[in-house]
Amino acid sequence: MTLSIENQGSSGSAYDFVPGQALENLARVGRGTPMGEVLRRYWQPISLSSKATRTPQNVRVLGEDLVLFRTGKGKVGLLYPRCCHRGASLFFGGVEEEGIRCCYHGWVFDTEGHCLEQPCEPELGLHRDRVRQPWYPVQELYGMVWAYMGPPDRMPILPRIDVFEDVPAGEGVYADDSGFSGGGPAEMDFNWLSHWENVVDPFHVPILHARFSGNQFVPEMAVLPEVSYSYTPSGVRQESQRRLKDGRIFQRITEVVMPNLRVVPDVMMRTVDAPCDTLGWVVPVDDENFKIFTLFRADDPNLLKNMKATYSGRLWAELSEEEHQRTPGDYEAQSSQGKISLHTDDHLTTTDQGVTMLRRLMARIAKQVAEGQDPPGLFFDEADAVIKVSGGNYWVSDTTDDPS
Repeated sequence: MTLSIENQGSSGSAYDFVPGQALENLARVGRGTPMGEVLRRYWQPISLSSKATRTPQNVRVLGEDLVLFRTGKGKVGLLYPRCCHRGASLFFGGVEEEGIRCCYHGWVFDTEGHCLEQPCEPELGLHRDRVRQPWYPVQELYGMVWAYMGPPDRMPILPRIDVFEDVPAGEGVYADDSGFSGGGPAEMDFNWLSHWENVVDPFHVPILHARFSGNQFVPEMAVLPEVSYSYTPSGVRQESQRRLKDGRIFQRITEVVMPNLRVVPDVMMRTVDAPCDTLGWVVPVDDENFKIFTLFRADDPNLLKNMKATYSGRLWAELSEEEHQRTPGDYEAQSSQGKISLHTDDHLTTTDQGVTMLRRLMARIAKQVAEGQDPPGLFFDEADAVIKVSGGNYWVSDTTDDPS
């Protein structure tokens, strides 16, 4: 439903206004929801590897509360927190060489939930093999812990990413979970869809990040772009061209790859004429919170930290409420839509084509998964399990050039 003057009464008064609804099938991520089931079919980053230690960590992802730990032998485990014996949380457990020991009665579980020991039972538990603590498979890659939370018999291969393979000498691949580079909390306190669809909205850049709040990026980003959109085998791609006063044409190729990978070229133009070397995963914590896990390739592990936007020399967290109001960024614009935006109130126009295409794609894939099909972009052959990145910043001589 799209609201119009007729929906609100002839006066247009707020008295007659009836708020709309969220696109529940796209926004909600719990088990059994349409998009929740889509997200669970892919490997999701859930933590930096450095945070998986012998001290158990509470992790909430896709609306599920879990416990993450690393055994003394270095293996990472992700278990349901409520001990299957009598319910004490494994967050208070002790991590040992082979697994985690519950603080209540000492039952020990390995990283796949097998019960290894029941110390109060004869012979450490004659029937311990009959119980199993609920668990999820995890793998480590590029400095992050990835979890697969979908049906076990449909588990795909954790893919590699071409721009993070064969890294040149002097560079490394680094992981970050500190949130927006422009500012905001490390864990965003609103629904993930408000940020996810922002990735295919290039027109907010010259308005929000330039005309309204002052030029928060490089001057080239302040130019209103000419934009085209297309579907890819597993997402939506946008090509934005900015005609500069000196006659050059600056092209940005941005992609979203299902279900939640964002390929956004560097807004500070640190890298040009090369594929994007900074990728982000928009991972829902639950329906009203999400995190951004970022991988980047650079010669400086502190690159993202040093690129955090400042406002007259101060970080976002140091600004007053009035200063946030005067110079809003992505966090303010997106979080102010509400915990879960009322999407049916949106008046989408021609410049929202990317948003429309993405919503339609998500709904179509959710329907496919509900009907028992595999979503796009899964890999079941190790030889083919590579995500190829084509997004990036490019200089072009004219609009017919295609750098990809």
